[in-house]
Amino acid sequence: MAEPELVATLREMVEVQTAGSPVEPGRLWTNRSPRELADQLQQVGFSVCANTVHQLLREELQLGRRQAVKTLPLGESRDRNAQFERIAELKAEYLDRGWPVVSIDTKKKELLGDFFRRGTGWTNGRVRAFDHDFPSAAVGKVVPYGVYDLAANEALVLLAAGADTAELACTAIRRWWFRLGRQRYPRAGGVLALADCGGSNGRRVTLFRERLCQTAVRLELPIRVAHLPPYCSKYNPIDHRLFCHLTRSLAGLLCRSVDVIRDAFARTTTSTGLHIVVETARRAYQAGVKASVAFLEHEPIIRDDYLPAFNYVAPAQ
Repeated sequence: MAEPELVATLREMVEVQTAGSPVEPGRLWTNRSPRELADQLQQVGFSVCANTVHQLLREELQLGRRQAVKTLPLGESRDRNAQFERIAELKAEYLDRGWPVVSIDTKKKELLGDFFRRGTGWTNGRVRAFDHDFPSAAVGKVVPYGVYDLAANEALVLLAAGADTAELACTAIRRWWFRLGRQRYPRAGGVLALADCGGSNGRRVTLFRERLCQTAVRLELPIRVAHLPPYCSKYNPIDHRLFCHLTRSLAGLLCRSVDVIRDAFARTTTSTGLHIVVETARRAYQAGVKASVAFLEHEPIIRDDYLPAFNYVAPAQ
Protein backbone atom coordinates (compact mmCIF):
# COMPACT_ATOMS: atom_id res chain seq x y z
CA MET A 1 0.00 0.00 0.00
CA ALA A 2 1.51 3.32 -1.05
CA GLU A 3 1.85 6.21 1.38
CA PRO A 4 -1.21 8.49 1.11
CA GLU A 5 1.05 11.55 1.11
CA LEU A 6 3.07 10.15 -1.80
CA VAL A 7 -0.03 9.45 -3.89
CA ALA A 8 -1.52 12.88 -3.06
CA THR A 9 1.71 14.65 -4.04
CA LEU A 10 1.95 12.68 -7.28
CA ARG A 11 -1.66 13.58 -8.11
CA GLU A 12 -0.92 17.27 -7.53
CA MET A 13 2.08 17.09 -9.87
CA VAL A 14 -0.07 15.57 -12.59
CA GLU A 15 -2.94 18.02 -12.04
CA VAL A 16 -0.60 21.02 -12.35
CA GLN A 17 0.14 20.22 -15.99
CA THR A 18 -3.06 21.51 -17.58
CA ALA A 19 -1.71 23.74 -20.37
CA GLY A 20 -1.97 21.89 -23.63
CA SER A 21 -3.90 19.00 -22.11
CA PRO A 22 -5.70 17.18 -24.94
CA VAL A 23 -8.35 15.61 -22.69
CA GLU A 24 -11.60 17.06 -21.40
CA PRO A 25 -11.66 19.20 -18.20
CA GLY A 26 -11.58 17.23 -14.98
CA ARG A 27 -9.42 14.44 -16.44
CA LEU A 28 -5.82 13.82 -15.44
CA TRP A 29 -3.15 13.99 -18.14
CA THR A 30 0.60 14.39 -18.34
CA ASN A 31 3.26 13.62 -20.91
CA ARG A 32 6.04 13.61 -18.29
CA SER A 33 7.85 10.32 -17.87
CA PRO A 34 7.87 8.29 -14.62
CA ARG A 35 11.60 9.14 -14.34
CA GLU A 36 10.87 12.89 -14.45
CA LEU A 37 8.10 12.55 -11.88
CA ALA A 38 10.32 10.40 -9.62
CA ASP A 39 13.07 13.03 -9.73
CA GLN A 40 10.60 15.74 -8.72
CA LEU A 41 9.21 13.61 -5.90
CA GLN A 42 12.74 13.04 -4.60
CA GLN A 43 13.26 16.80 -4.53
CA VAL A 44 10.36 17.17 -2.07
CA GLY A 45 11.55 14.37 0.22
CA PHE A 46 10.14 11.09 -1.12
CA SER A 47 12.43 8.15 -1.78
CA VAL A 48 10.90 6.64 -4.89
CA CYS A 49 12.10 5.18 -8.20
CA ALA A 50 10.67 5.43 -11.72
CA ASN A 51 9.23 1.90 -11.60
CA THR A 52 7.28 2.75 -8.45
CA VAL A 53 5.92 5.94 -10.01
CA HIS A 54 4.88 3.94 -13.08
CA GLN A 55 2.97 1.53 -10.81
CA LEU A 56 1.35 4.37 -8.85
CA LEU A 57 0.18 6.09 -12.03
CA ARG A 58 -1.56 2.92 -13.14
CA GLU A 59 -2.86 1.43 -9.89
CA GLU A 60 -3.48 4.42 -7.63
CA LEU A 61 -4.36 7.18 -10.12
CA GLN A 62 -5.93 4.78 -12.66
CA LEU A 63 -4.03 6.34 -15.56
CA GLY A 64 -3.06 4.61 -18.79
CA ARG A 65 -0.81 5.58 -21.68
CA ARG A 66 -2.89 6.77 -24.59
CA GLN A 67 -2.12 8.68 -27.76
CA ALA A 68 -4.41 11.08 -29.58
CA VAL A 69 -6.82 9.54 -32.08
CA LYS A 70 -8.19 11.34 -35.13
CA THR A 71 -11.90 11.45 -34.31
CA LEU A 72 -12.71 15.18 -34.28
CA PRO A 73 -14.04 16.30 -37.68
CA LEU A 74 -12.90 19.68 -38.99
CA GLY A 75 -16.50 20.36 -39.97
CA GLU A 76 -19.92 18.81 -40.24
CA SER A 77 -22.33 18.30 -43.11
CA ARG A 78 -26.03 18.56 -42.44
CA ASP A 79 -26.57 15.73 -44.93
CA ARG A 80 -24.02 13.42 -43.30
CA ASN A 81 -26.38 10.78 -41.91
CA ALA A 82 -28.78 10.96 -44.82
CA GLN A 83 -26.00 10.43 -47.37
CA PHE A 84 -24.49 7.52 -45.45
CA GLU A 85 -27.93 5.90 -45.38
CA ARG A 86 -28.27 6.49 -49.13
CA ILE A 87 -24.84 4.96 -49.76
CA ALA A 88 -25.84 1.89 -47.74
CA GLU A 89 -29.02 1.53 -49.82
CA LEU A 90 -27.12 1.82 -53.10
CA LYS A 91 -24.45 -0.66 -52.02
CA ALA A 92 -27.06 -3.21 -50.99
CA GLU A 93 -28.93 -2.75 -54.28
CA TYR A 94 -25.87 -3.22 -56.48
CA LEU A 95 -24.43 -6.10 -54.47
CA ASP A 96 -27.78 -7.93 -54.46
CA ARG A 97 -27.87 -7.64 -58.25
CA GLY A 98 -24.31 -8.91 -58.56
CA TRP A 99 -23.14 -5.58 -59.98
CA PRO A 100 -19.76 -4.08 -59.04
CA VAL A 101 -19.31 -1.62 -56.19
CA VAL A 102 -15.91 0.08 -56.21
CA SER A 103 -14.25 2.55 -53.88
CA ILE A 104 -11.93 5.04 -55.57
CA ASP A 105 -9.30 7.45 -54.29
CA THR A 106 -5.69 8.62 -54.56
CA LYS A 107 -3.13 7.30 -52.10
CA LYS A 108 -0.47 9.66 -50.72
CA LYS A 109 2.11 10.61 -53.33
CA GLU A 110 5.43 8.80 -53.02
CA LEU A 111 8.74 10.61 -53.56
CA LEU A 112 11.41 8.68 -55.46
CA GLY A 113 14.85 8.63 -53.87
CA ASP A 114 16.70 7.60 -50.74
CA PHE A 115 14.05 8.93 -48.37
CA PHE A 116 13.60 7.53 -44.86
CA ARG A 117 10.58 5.31 -44.29
CA ARG A 118 9.66 3.73 -40.98
CA GLY A 119 10.06 -0.02 -40.77
CA THR A 120 12.83 -2.60 -40.70
CA GLY A 121 14.10 -5.40 -42.91
CA TRP A 122 16.58 -8.26 -42.76
CA THR A 123 20.05 -7.27 -43.95
CA ASN A 124 23.75 -7.80 -43.31
CA GLY A 125 24.52 -4.20 -44.23
CA ARG A 126 23.39 -0.68 -43.42
CA VAL A 127 20.35 1.08 -44.86
CA ARG A 128 21.30 4.71 -45.47
CA ALA A 129 18.64 7.34 -46.13
CA PHE A 130 18.64 11.12 -46.53
CA ASP A 131 18.71 12.99 -43.24
CA HIS A 132 16.00 15.37 -44.52
CA ASP A 133 12.88 14.69 -46.58
CA PHE A 134 13.17 17.66 -48.90
CA PRO A 135 11.06 17.15 -52.07
CA SER A 136 13.74 18.97 -54.04
CA ALA A 137 16.03 15.97 -53.48
CA ALA A 138 13.59 13.58 -55.17
CA VAL A 139 14.29 12.17 -58.62
CA GLY A 140 10.57 11.94 -59.30
CA LYS A 141 7.15 11.45 -57.80
CA VAL A 142 4.54 8.70 -58.10
CA VAL A 143 0.79 9.22 -57.76
CA PRO A 144 -0.93 5.90 -56.89
CA TYR A 145 -4.63 5.87 -57.80
CA GLY A 146 -6.68 2.93 -56.53
CA VAL A 147 -9.94 1.26 -57.58
CA TYR A 148 -11.03 -1.25 -54.94
CA ASP A 149 -13.77 -3.83 -55.60
CA LEU A 150 -15.66 -4.31 -52.33
CA ALA A 151 -17.25 -7.67 -53.14
CA ALA A 152 -14.18 -9.28 -54.70
CA ASN A 153 -11.63 -7.84 -52.22
CA GLU A 154 -9.60 -6.96 -55.29
CA ALA A 155 -8.01 -3.76 -56.52
CA LEU A 156 -6.23 -2.13 -59.39
CA VAL A 157 -3.61 0.48 -58.54
CA LEU A 158 -2.46 2.78 -61.33
CA LEU A 159 0.94 4.41 -60.75
CA ALA A 160 1.24 7.71 -62.58
CA ALA A 161 3.68 10.58 -62.91
CA GLY A 162 2.62 14.21 -62.80
CA ALA A 163 -0.44 15.54 -61.03
CA ASP A 164 -3.37 13.91 -59.29
CA THR A 165 -6.12 14.74 -61.78
CA ALA A 166 -9.65 13.74 -62.78
CA GLU A 167 -8.22 12.27 -65.98
CA LEU A 168 -6.08 9.91 -63.90
CA ALA A 169 -9.10 8.89 -61.81
CA CYS A 170 -11.19 7.97 -64.83
CA THR A 171 -8.29 6.23 -66.56
CA ALA A 172 -7.91 4.05 -63.45
CA ILE A 173 -11.62 3.17 -63.52
CA ARG A 174 -11.37 2.25 -67.20
CA ARG A 175 -8.26 0.15 -66.64
CA TRP A 176 -9.90 -1.63 -63.70
CA TRP A 177 -12.90 -2.58 -65.84
CA PHE A 178 -10.95 -3.95 -68.79
CA ARG A 179 -8.34 -5.67 -66.62
CA LEU A 180 -10.55 -7.08 -63.85
CA GLY A 181 -14.15 -5.93 -63.81
CA ARG A 182 -15.56 -7.16 -67.08
CA GLN A 183 -14.35 -10.74 -66.52
CA ARG A 184 -15.84 -10.83 -63.02
CA TYR A 185 -19.11 -9.05 -63.87
CA PRO A 186 -20.05 -10.04 -67.44
CA ARG A 187 -23.76 -9.34 -66.84
CA ALA A 188 -23.40 -6.08 -64.93
CA GLY A 189 -25.91 -3.39 -65.73
CA GLY A 190 -23.90 -0.61 -64.11
CA VAL A 191 -21.08 0.30 -61.76
CA LEU A 192 -21.39 2.05 -58.40
CA ALA A 193 -18.35 4.17 -57.45
CA LEU A 194 -17.90 5.47 -53.90
CA ALA A 195 -15.75 8.60 -53.89
CA ASP A 196 -14.60 11.29 -51.49
CA CYS A 197 -16.27 14.68 -51.61
CA GLY A 198 -13.08 16.48 -52.62
CA GLY A 199 -9.87 15.85 -54.48
CA SER A 200 -9.45 14.90 -58.11
CA ASN A 201 -12.72 12.93 -58.02
CA GLY A 202 -14.62 15.49 -55.96
CA ARG A 203 -18.27 16.34 -56.43
CA ARG A 204 -17.51 19.85 -57.70
CA VAL A 205 -14.84 18.82 -60.24
CA THR A 206 -16.46 19.29 -63.64
CA LEU A 207 -13.55 17.62 -65.44
CA PHE A 208 -14.19 14.46 -63.38
CA ARG A 209 -17.80 14.36 -64.49
CA GLU A 210 -16.85 14.97 -68.14
CA ARG A 211 -14.22 12.23 -68.15
CA LEU A 212 -16.59 9.96 -66.23
CA CYS A 213 -19.20 10.33 -68.97
CA GLN A 214 -16.58 9.45 -71.58
CA THR A 215 -15.54 6.43 -69.50
CA ALA A 216 -19.14 5.23 -69.18
CA VAL A 217 -19.52 5.35 -72.97
CA ARG A 218 -16.24 3.45 -73.35
CA LEU A 219 -17.37 0.79 -70.86
CA GLU A 220 -20.88 0.74 -72.33
CA LEU A 221 -22.13 0.85 -68.75
CA PRO A 222 -23.69 3.67 -66.70
CA ILE A 223 -21.47 4.68 -63.80
CA ARG A 224 -23.30 5.80 -60.67
CA VAL A 225 -21.29 7.92 -58.23
CA ALA A 226 -22.08 8.32 -54.55
CA HIS A 227 -19.84 10.87 -52.82
CA LEU A 228 -19.12 10.59 -49.14
CA PRO A 229 -20.24 13.66 -47.15
CA PRO A 230 -17.66 16.39 -46.52
CA TYR A 231 -15.08 15.68 -43.76
CA CYS A 232 -15.77 11.92 -43.97
CA SER A 233 -13.04 10.70 -46.31
CA LYS A 234 -11.66 8.29 -43.71
CA TYR A 235 -14.85 6.25 -44.07
CA ASN A 236 -14.12 5.53 -47.72
CA PRO A 237 -13.61 1.72 -47.80
CA ILE A 238 -10.45 1.95 -49.90
CA ASP A 239 -8.61 3.71 -47.07
CA HIS A 240 -8.87 0.88 -44.55
CA ARG A 241 -9.16 -2.08 -46.94
CA LEU A 242 -6.38 -1.24 -49.38
CA PHE A 243 -4.25 1.82 -48.70
CA CYS A 244 -3.24 0.81 -45.16
CA HIS A 245 -1.87 -2.47 -46.54
CA LEU A 246 0.00 -0.70 -49.34
CA THR A 247 1.64 1.52 -46.74
CA ARG A 248 2.66 -1.56 -44.78
CA SER A 249 4.30 -3.04 -47.89
CA LEU A 250 6.51 0.05 -48.25
CA ALA A 251 7.78 -0.12 -44.67
CA GLY A 252 11.55 0.21 -44.52
CA LEU A 253 11.96 0.50 -48.31
CA LEU A 254 14.01 3.07 -50.16
CA CYS A 255 11.68 3.88 -53.06
CA ARG A 256 14.31 4.70 -55.63
CA SER A 257 12.17 3.86 -58.67
CA VAL A 258 8.64 3.22 -59.84
CA ASP A 259 9.55 -0.46 -60.18
CA VAL A 260 10.30 -0.73 -56.45
CA ILE A 261 6.88 0.67 -55.57
CA ARG A 262 5.12 -1.43 -58.20
CA ASP A 263 6.70 -4.66 -56.96
CA ALA A 264 5.96 -3.84 -53.32
CA PHE A 265 2.32 -3.10 -54.06
CA ALA A 266 1.93 -6.17 -56.27
CA ARG A 267 3.03 -8.57 -53.55
CA THR A 268 0.68 -7.05 -50.97
CA THR A 269 -1.84 -9.49 -49.56
CA THR A 270 -3.84 -10.10 -46.39
CA SER A 271 -5.27 -13.03 -44.45
CA THR A 272 -8.63 -12.32 -46.10
CA GLY A 273 -7.15 -12.81 -49.58
CA LEU A 274 -6.69 -9.26 -50.88
CA HIS A 275 -5.56 -9.34 -54.51
CA ILE A 276 -3.91 -6.35 -56.17
CA VAL A 277 -3.04 -5.68 -59.79
CA VAL A 278 -0.58 -2.82 -60.35
CA GLU A 279 -0.17 -0.95 -63.62
CA THR A 280 2.03 1.95 -64.66
CA ALA A 281 0.38 4.82 -66.52
CA ARG A 282 1.57 5.40 -70.06
CA ARG A 283 1.78 9.17 -69.68
CA ALA A 284 2.15 11.91 -67.12
CA TYR A 285 -0.99 13.80 -66.11
CA GLN A 286 -0.99 17.57 -66.20
CA ALA A 287 -2.74 19.87 -63.76
CA GLY A 288 -4.91 22.73 -64.97
CA VAL A 289 -6.97 20.88 -67.60
CA LYS A 290 -10.55 22.18 -67.70
CA ALA A 291 -13.82 20.64 -68.79
CA SER A 292 -14.89 21.59 -72.32
CA VAL A 293 -17.38 24.37 -72.99
CA ALA A 294 -19.61 21.91 -74.83
CA PHE A 295 -19.83 19.68 -71.76
CA LEU A 296 -20.59 22.58 -69.44
CA GLU A 297 -23.38 23.80 -71.73
CA HIS A 298 -24.96 20.37 -72.21
CA GLU A 299 -23.90 18.26 -69.24
CA PRO A 300 -25.43 14.78 -69.63
CA ILE A 301 -25.01 13.85 -65.97
CA ILE A 302 -28.30 12.57 -64.48
CA ARG A 303 -28.65 13.75 -60.89
CA ASP A 304 -30.83 12.03 -58.32
CA ASP A 305 -33.88 13.80 -56.95
CA TYR A 306 -32.67 12.95 -53.45
CA LEU A 307 -29.38 14.58 -52.42
CA PRO A 308 -28.45 15.42 -56.02
CA ALA A 309 -25.19 17.12 -55.03
CA PHE A 310 -23.77 13.78 -53.89
CA ASN A 311 -25.53 11.25 -56.11
CA TYR A 312 -25.64 11.09 -59.92
CA VAL A 313 -25.20 8.84 -62.93
CA ALA A 314 -22.89 9.17 -65.91
CA PRO A 315 -24.94 7.60 -68.73
CA ALA A 316 -23.48 5.09 -71.18
CA GLN A 317 -24.74 6.96 -74.25
